[in-house]
Order: sequence, then C-alpha cells, then structure tokens
Amino acid sequence: MTDSLFSGDPYSFKKTQKKHFFEKRISELTKHHRLKCEGYKKIIDFLGYKNKKKYKLENFPYLPVQIFKEVDLLSIDKKNVVKVINSSGTSSNNPSKIYLDKKNSLDQIKALKKIIQHHIGDERLPMMIIDKKSSIINSNGFDAKKAAFFGFSIFGRDFFYIIKENGSIDYDGLNKFLKNSNSKFIIFGFTYLVFEILFNKLDKKKLNQDLSNGIILHGGGWKKMEKFKISNNEFKINLTKKLNIKKFLNYYGLAEQTGSIFLECKCGYFISSNYSDVLIRDEKLNLCKKSQKGFIQIISLLPTSYPGHNILTQDIGEIIDQKKCRCNLNGTRFVVHGRAKKAEVRGCSDTINE
Repeated sequence: MTDSLFSGDPYSFKKTQKKHFFEKRISELTKHHRLKCEGYKKIIDFLGYKNKKKYKLENFPYLPVQIFKEVDLLSIDKKNVVKVINSSGTSSNNPSKIYLDKKNSLDQIKALKKIIQHHIGDERLPMMIIDKKSSIINSNGFDAKKAAFFGFSIFGRDFFYIIKENGSIDYDGLNKFLKNSNSKFIIFGFTYLVFEILFNKLDKKKLNQDLSNGIILHGGGWKKMEKFKISNNEFKINLTKKLNIKKFLNYYGLAEQTGSIFLECKCGYFISSNYSDVLIRDEKLNLCKKSQKGFIQIISLLPTSYPGHNILTQDIGEIIDQKKCRCNLNGTRFVVHGRAKKAEVRGCSDTINE
C-alpha cells in the first residue's frame, strides 16, 4: 500500500481502473504471502496456483473464511506481531485468529479513517456506546467487538456508555450526554444491541430531549436480529419513528479483514471502496451474474501480515446494478441476505497437514 492511495477520495476508482489496479496488487499480495507463509503456499499450490501465470481478478485463489478458525496463518515473524484479533465466534467456539504487525495495523486504521470521514466529516464527535464499559475496556482478549470499538473510537470523543454495569440504562448519564451534545453525535454499537436497547428498552419519557442529532453507526448482529423478525429497513423506520434519528451508517465487514469495511449508501446498498471489492459465487463456486444470490467473496488490498486478502465468506449476498442506485459513488453495490445455513467450504486445513 502506498500513501497516495490513502490521500485521496476513497471512492475514486472507476470500474476499469480499479480492475487493473486490483489485478496487479492482488497478484503481488498472493506472491508475497505464498513466499512468507508456508501454510498458504501449500493451500494455493494444491488449488493449482501457478506463480508465473497472469490471472484475472476472479481467478486468483481464495481462502474459505473458516480456515482462520482452524489454522494459524501469518506472513510475518511472530516476534513482529503487535495485535491478535479474534472473531466473535458466535457460530463457533473456535474463533479466528488474525495476526497483525505494526504496518498492517496502521494501514487498516488509515483505510477505515478515509472511509468513515467521507461520510461524517473530519471532526471528532461525541460518541454514545450501546454497551457496558466493562464489556469493552476491561474484557480479556481482543475480539471483534473490541476491534470495532477501538477502530471507530478515533472518530469519537466524550465517550458515554449507555448501559450500567448492572444492565440497566443510565438515564442520568444519557441526559447529561445529550445536553452537552448540542450538534451531531455518534451512536455506536452492534445492530442487535442498538435495537434491543434503543427501541425495545429505552423509555423516551425519561429523556429531556430526543436523539435527532445522532448518527447511528452500527454493524453485525443480524443473526441475533432474526429473533426480532426485523429487516434493515424496518430497523431504520422504527428508530426514526421513536427517537427521530435520521442518519444511519450500517457497515459490513469481517474480523478477518478488519479495516476493509463496506458502508451502506442512502439507497440501502453496501458499496466497496478503493481498498476492497466484492464477488459473488454460487454453490459450485462459479461466478454469479448481477442480481444472482451466492456466497460473498471479499478481496482486500490491506492484509500484508497474514494471507487474508482474498476470502470466501459464509454470507449470502448479491451484486446490484449501479443504475439502480442514485448515489454517485464509484464502487461495487451489493446487499447481504444473511449467513448461509450449514455452509462450509472444507479441505484447506487437511491440505496444510499433508
């Protein structure tokens, strides 16, 4: 990654320009990780990768996301690891482990900063966190929740945790926070917890003012939202109706590619930035056409300390024709339909152990 890529508009790449740039960069990353990570070399060689062959973007070898739950894959010496991110492990007791060195960690922060600031501006805003302080600050390990908070915390100030340690809502603290936040502020949390606290539990009669200046920055948690039977659109409508909140920034991303997040535009579609792109594959792993549902494949320029630059997820999505979107941002539009039921792409860990 070069500093010039972080200096401009994070949605500046037009389709053809981006394809050429990504093919060159993903080729370099694939060769880099093949050289530095023995486990990755075994996998992609087994899959038929040829080091001297020129590949189109869709033909580079990719890893199933669950491989990071089964095997330690890193392209740096362990002595250079500065951070280990664990996935939330909601669907497994065996979370992914992602190893970052200083450079990779800084690149993630730079990319995240460019993407978010494009949508909310450069000013650090007061931030309300929909969680208990101890769940983030004092908890052991460095999981997806902590990674998300510390990543997004660079956009906030005057942090306020709305949930007390006993699980109740801190109304006194909330009213003080709102009084001191006369202009816009950020409301940050995982989707299901935002809805559970702000819609299901919050008594607005105990508030001295509404939350109309709030920008809800939320992501993940849609698996738990299934019990509410609430869609993304209904999530917004309900919170707008109850609390007069008008701006929502829904993000999609993985612990396995921290920093390479996708923000939802006003039209309701996630859009790829200059740092990442998306492909969709069917059950036979063939490339899907637009408007066809399949497994989401995420390609990122950021991972250099571990081979996470090309990952096939267990999430189901579809690419949307750009003509259907009124936003003028460059990037691939897509929607996420949720986690595939009993989806597994197996075999890679067996390959490593041969």
